[in-house]
Amino acid sequence: MRAQFPAKAQESRPLWLTQIKLRRGRPRENVCVQTAPGESLERAPLQARKMTLREKVSHLSRPESYREKPAAVEVVQTHMSVVFLTGQHAWKLKKPVRHDFLDFSTLEARRADCEEELRLNRRLAPDVYLGVVPLAVTPQGALRLGGDGVPVEWLVKMRRLPSQLMLYDAIRHGNVTRHDIRRLTLVLADFYRRAEPVALDAAQYRQRLERDIHANREGLTPPEYSMPAGLVQSITAWQLAVLAREAPLFDARVEQRRIVEGHGDLRPEHVCLGPEPLFIDCLEFNREWRLLDPADELSYLAMECEYAGASWIGEVVFETYREATGDDPPPALVRFYKAYRATVRAKLSAWHLKDHPNPADQGKWVARAQRYLELAERYAAPVQD
Repeated sequence: MRAQFPAKAQESRPLWLTQIKLRRGRPRENVCVQTAPGESLERAPLQARKMTLREKVSHLSRPESYREKPAAVEVVQTHMSVVFLTGQHAWKLKKPVRHDFLDFSTLEARRADCEEELRLNRRLAPDVYLGVVPLAVTPQGALRLGGDGVPVEWLVKMRRLPSQLMLYDAIRHGNVTRHDIRRLTLVLADFYRRAEPVALDAAQYRQRLERDIHANREGLTPPEYSMPAGLVQSITAWQLAVLAREAPLFDARVEQRRIVEGHGDLRPEHVCLGPEPLFIDCLEFNREWRLLDPADELSYLAMECEYAGASWIGEVVFETYREATGDDPPPALVRFYKAYRATVRAKLSAWHLKDHPNPADQGKWVARAQRYLELAERYAAPVQD
C-alpha cells in the first residue's frame, strides 16, 4: 500500500521491517501517538460486542501486550495497514478497508491476505516473515496476541531488519557499492529465471498497459492535485505512442515467455543489503499487478534509485542482469517502463493529498508528484546521439 535528501520531497518509509531509534519530540507524520501503559478503550466485556479498529490498535500499542515485553511500541500507519514495531519484531495488521483493487472488509479476507503476504514474501525473504498470528479474545474475556480463544484480528509477524542495511539508507548515506548492486541483481536474476512463465496473450498485455496509462492520467487530473495538465498530457501521449509504435517489442517479451509473477513493488526501501540480499514487502493483494516483465520490474528499481540520486545503479542492474540471464531488453522498452513507473508513482504521491490536509504536507506531496512527472518527461525526451 517511502529517500530523504535536501530539497526533495519525501514519502513515508517502510519502517515496519527496519530497526530504528525512537526519537522524542515531534512524531513523524505517519506515526500514531503512543498509548500509555494501562490506558484502555475496553469498557465493556469483549465477548459481548464487536471490537473496533481503534480498540485493537490501542491494545497492540501497549508494550505489555507482547511476550517479548519491549520498552516501547512504535505505531506506523499506512493506507491499508497498521504496523507495530517492538524490539526485534514487526507486527502488521490489515485495516478493514475496501477499494476497487482489494477488499479487506471481513476478518476472513484479512486472514487470507496475511497468509498470502507470508507465502509471497518468503520467496525472497524466507527468514523475515515468521508467521500469521491471531489477536484473540480468551475464554476469560481478555484480549491476547497469539492467545487461545476467538480470533478478532490477524497479524503478520516479521523479523525487523537493520535500517542501515536497506538500499534506501545506503544510497542516502553514500554507502552502496557496485558489488552490492551486482549481488542483489544476481539474486533477482535467479528468481526470475526460476519463476514459472505466465500464459498471457500479447495483445492482452499491451491492452493492460494501455488501460493503466489512461488510469494514471485520470488519477493525476483532478484540479485539487495542482498537477501540470500539459505535462501530464504529453507524458501520457508519449507512452501511448510508444505502446502503439513499438508493439512488436512488447509482443516479443510475451512470446519469449518473459512475463512472470514478480515482486510487484521493487523499490530501494524494500531491498536489504545483508550477507544474502533480501527483498521484502512485495505487493500481495493483487496478483495481476505482480504479473510483469522482469525488465519492467528492474526499470522500476532503476527509476527509484535515480529519483534518490543514484542513476548509476540502474546501469549496473541491467548490465548484471544481461550477463546472468542472456536477456537484453531493448533500450526503448526500458525507457518506456521507467516513464510508466514514474507516472504511477506520481499518481500515488498525488493521492496522498487526500490523507494529509495540512498545508505543509500538501506542498510536500505536490512537489514529490511533480518530481516524478519531470523524471517521466526526461525518459520521454528524444535520445541524443
